[in-house]
Amino acid sequence: MKQFQILYKEDGGFLENLKEIKQWRASHSAYVTIFRIYSEDMNLEHVKHICECLDAEMPDALYLGCTTNANIMEGILSNAKIILTCTIFEYETTQARILQFPFLEENVARDVAELKKYCDENPWVHAVEMYATIMDMSMMEFCNEMSCLREDIQVFGGGAFNPDMDDDTAAVFSKGNGFLEHGIIFLLLGGTDFHTYSTFISGWKPLKRKFRVTKADREILYELDGKPALDVYRRFLNIDRNDRFFSNTLEFPLFLEHGDIDILRCPLAANHDDSLVMSSDIQEDAFVRLAYGDPETILVSIREDGQKIADFCPEVIQAFSCAARRAFWGDENISDETILFNSVAPTMGFYTHGEFLRIKGDMLNFNVTLVLVAMREGDMPNTVHKVNFSGAQIDNNEKIPIIRRFVSFIEASTAELEEMNMKLALSSVTDGLTRLYNRAEIERRICSALDKRKNQETGNGISLIMLDIDNFKKVNDIYGHKEGDHVIQALSDVLRNVAKKVHSCFLGRWGGEEFMVLLSDSNIDTAVALAEKIRLEFSSVTYETAGRQTVSIGVTQAKDETADALYTRVDKALYMAKAAGKNQVVKLD
Repeated sequence: MKQFQILYKEDGGFLENLKEIKQWRASHSAYVTIFRIYSEDMNLEHVKHICECLDAEMPDALYLGCTTNANIMEGILSNAKIILTCTIFEYETTQARILQFPFLEENVARDVAELKKYCDENPWVHAVEMYATIMDMSMMEFCNEMSCLREDIQVFGGGAFNPDMDDDTAAVFSKGNGFLEHGIIFLLLGGTDFHTYSTFISGWKPLKRKFRVTKADREILYELDGKPALDVYRRFLNIDRNDRFFSNTLEFPLFLEHGDIDILRCPLAANHDDSLVMSSDIQEDAFVRLAYGDPETILVSIREDGQKIADFCPEVIQAFSCAARRAFWGDENISDETILFNSVAPTMGFYTHGEFLRIKGDMLNFNVTLVLVAMREGDMPNTVHKVNFSGAQIDNNEKIPIIRRFVSFIEASTAELEEMNMKLALSSVTDGLTRLYNRAEIERRICSALDKRKNQETGNGISLIMLDIDNFKKVNDIYGHKEGDHVIQALSDVLRNVAKKVHSCFLGRWGGEEFMVLLSDSNIDTAVALAEKIRLEFSSVTYETAGRQTVSIGVTQAKDETADALYTRVDKALYMAKAAGKNQVVKLD
């Protein structure tokens, strides 16, 4: 595989570049030739001229491309408005095919079905490179459809863009298919000697606090935790709706949980109803976290993934990097992300509106992410070119330690606050002495179980066990309240131990020496057996001062009745156990 990289100029030098490529092809094994054209120049007449020259000078060559926010050549941000790369495949087995469609939401399923059919009929296809205009489009259905491609097919690419990030105008184009402002191109690549390796790099670090998406529609995020989405940026970052909203939120996008992969979503604008326009779709009930840009973390990822790419021994590397990353780094430092890859293999690409990568069969639409694709023809060479990726460093890193320390402080404070909140939440529903549910909480759970029974959401029925320590007043009077507390705690331990393997069993202290056990999905026979086990185990405990103690237990099963009626019946069963001599279980239907 041979690659030529060309900076387009209007002085006629382009034809000289083509002449050099034709001479190389004439003296080497050259089969498929592909030109990729990336244009930051929105005057597409220049691109059309390039296409006409290619059609005339190399009619057998394929070409495709798109408009971009900026371009990457030789691993750095290019100052040329238009760049071209010519990739020449030197193995006869390598094949390529271009498919181009108008990209409209109503046609997504049909177009992907046509792509899938072609891939199924042509097993040589191992990779799909794509370029698409995705402004104002929901990519959810597209990604779902693309996930149905053959499992062995890698998919990668980027969204066409505009050098003005506030301008929605973009275009894609390819040989024989013309130019489309709403289009998608698939470049199908493969063959027995064609190999690819792909990865992605984020570098943004999520904070611990999670928010649930409670209302969203496509790319509009309305609510987080039931509150207007903008409130999160107002409250935690002091970022409000104004002309600098996008530049302010750029360093703090949202991490969207997608299985075991976190995907970044960047707020583009704030609406007057305090909803947010996100860079791509967000689904309701998903969880998100605020993230912050960390240059050191980015470069750590580059060191790790860069070495894996180097070990693959690629002949070319493509980079699809989000335009938001360029805005984050600034033009002076953005090349720090990509320059080292060029020491492995010629590295080119563009700054995108959204990046695409298929991972484990799942097609993902990324934002604020760098997608890297390494390509090679033939087997792994015997000698591997070693590149020292550990040398990746940041030129302007004075503020990084301050940022990291500040975030560490926030994380530690957040962790302490979360722990305090958990303890407060737990104390509000548990009894301090026994650590079982308090009366209010066990009553709430009983009422909830009865409501579910009315809606036929439970299976076997609801049973209730009420128990009381026999002669407990004597324990307090003779041995003291401290020993009485020990007896109550011991009964709590018995309840926990006996009930830990019982399905849907809830334990509560009803008051004083009385306890309630709720079995929300068990019949009365199961409840009686459990009550007998509690009685026997508690009576076997010997206290150093108070000796052995016993409990009386009442058991009943819920009917179509109120909670108060159920409490009255189980209390009556307990009274019957006391009246019959104590230390026994009484069932009352």
